[in-house]
Amino acid sequence: MTPEAKVKKKVKIILDNLGAYHISPMTGGYGNSGVPDIVACYEGYFLGIECKANGGKPTLLQKNNLERIASTGGYSVIVDESNVNQLMELIQSWVNTVKIRT
Repeated sequence: MTPEAKVKKKVKIILDNLGAYHISPMTGGYGNSGVPDIVACYEGYFLGIECKANGGKPTLLQKNNLERIASTGGYSVIVDESNVNQLMELIQSWVNTVKIRT
């Protein structure tokens, strides 16, 4: 299993533990390039999660998609081995912050 695949597996476990809906879109010429590795919905909030290994950086197209998600009210994040263990807390803080503001 590649380092990035290990990160993706951890992210999916976290999302499952939260009870979030999630999919891993396959682009490969059939979909839109640059879509985050994992697209999820948790308590009505749209999440775009780009998984990287070893501090990898997103491509310009990936970065643009993450920015578009954020600019339209969704949440986006780049996750690697250094921050994957904080993902559950991050997602819960997003939701709790929004609930407090509304």
